[in-house]
Amino acid sequence: MRRLLTWFGVAAGALLVFRGLFRRRKRKPAPEVAPDPAQELKQKLAESRTDEETPGPEPETPQPSLDERRRAVHDKARAAIDDMLGGEQVPGEEPD
Repeated sequence: MRRLLTWFGVAAGALLVFRGLFRRRKRKPAPEVAPDPAQELKQKLAESRTDEETPGPEPETPQPSLDERRRAVHDKARAAIDDMLGGEQVPGEEPD
């Protein structure tokens, strides 16, 4: 009797394992595809660009030469140094 119960238990266990491994699983329904947020933003950007008025080409202002820009930067730096020193003499400069 004990052998019969053992074989019955083994058979029941094997049947459960077999059913668990080979049974057909129900497929979950595919999730609904949400609209891509990137596409929405691209569309809004395109709409906003078309709504804006496109200004005509701006007249070009003549650019100062490189030497003029350097001179302006150095003059501005010297003025800032003078403000920081409060009128004191900068090391390396001759007194006026």
